[in-house]
Amino acid sequence: MGRAQFDQAGFLAAARGLIAERGPQAVTVDSVVERIGAPKGSFYYRFASRDALLGELWLKTVLAYQEGFAAAIEAGDGLSAALHTPAWARRHLDDARLLMLYSRHDFVQGDWPAALRSGVADQAERFEACLRRFARGAFGRAGRGEMRRATFVLAAEVPIAAVKPHLKRRERPPTLVDELISKTYRAIVGGGE
Repeated sequence: MGRAQFDQAGFLAAARGLIAERGPQAVTVDSVVERIGAPKGSFYYRFASRDALLGELWLKTVLAYQEGFAAAIEAGDGLSAALHTPAWARRHLDDARLLMLYSRHDFVQGDWPAALRSGVADQAERFEACLRRFARGAFGRAGRGEMRRATFVLAAEVPIAAVKPHLKRRERPPTLVDELISKTYRAIVGGGE
C-alpha cells in the first residue's frame, strides 16, 4: 500500500475551508494537517510556516480575483470592472468571503519567502496601475482626486460595500447589487469613459 500524497493545493484547500468556517485565526499548522490527515512534516516540506501558508492562499485568491478586474480595465470597460466584484463573488463565494470579510493583514504577515513578498508587491503594483489607467481614461488624469474616485467606484468601497452584507450571511449577492453599483458608477463617472 502506497503512502498518501499531500500536495500544496490540498493544504491551501484545507486552510480555505477553515477560514470559510471560522476565519483566518482558525488556521494553525495543527488544524490544517488534521483536516487532511497529513503528517506535520509534510506541511513543513511545502510551507515554511503558517504565515507562509496564509500568505500564499491570500495571494492566489487575490490574483484570481484581479484577473477579470484587470481584463475589464485593459478593455476600457470601467463598469464591467466595477461589476466584476459581485459577479466573482457569486462564482467564488468562499474566496470572496476570504478577500472581502477579512483584512489583508489577517493573511499578510510574518516572515515570508522572497518569492511570496515579490508576488504581493507585484500584485499591488498591477492593481494600482489598473486604477491609474482607469482614472486617466475616465477623468482625464490620475491625480490624487481622480485616484480617490477610481478607488471608490471600482474597488475598495462601492462594490465591496454592496456585496459585503451578503457575504456575511454566506449568500450570493443578488442582481440588485449590480444595479446599485451601476447607478453609483454612472453618477460618478458619467455615461461613458
